[in-house]
Amino acid sequence: MATFHSVLVLNGPNLSRLGKREPEVYGNLTLDDINRGLCEAFPEVTFEFFQSEREGELLEKLFHCEDKGGFTGIVLNAGALTHYSIALRDAISAIRLPVVEVHISNIYAREAFRHLTTRLSPRSARESSAVSETTAITSE
Repeated sequence: MATFHSVLVLNGPNLSRLGKREPEVYGNLTLDDINRGLCEAFPEVTFEFFQSEREGELLEKLFHCEDKGGFTGIVLNAGALTHYSIALRDAISAIRLPVVEVHISNIYAREAFRHLTTRLSPRSARESSAVSETTAITSE
């Protein structure tokens, strides 16, 4: 019998600008392109996608996801909130669902503040940085 997986893909500030913002860093794919790629790459998984520019909406979505039930995990790209949001870190700690932190760019190959101050990874189940548009969709 196949295992049912339902995953929330939660995207934070500025990710709505993918495909337009700094393509030399983030590539030319839009957030919709990446979401479609996930669905195509993992047809056995049911995805729910949510993006917000507002920190509070991301916190509420995390709590709602756990309270509603039906999800097996969360994939989180918190954008800039990765570097300074203690509230988001605490929200991840407050839920029981596994959270995997991902990034579109390799934060460790960028400005020093991006790899020295990640606030979320100590609370996330796993962290992953993509190094190309291809791996942004399929990397672990």
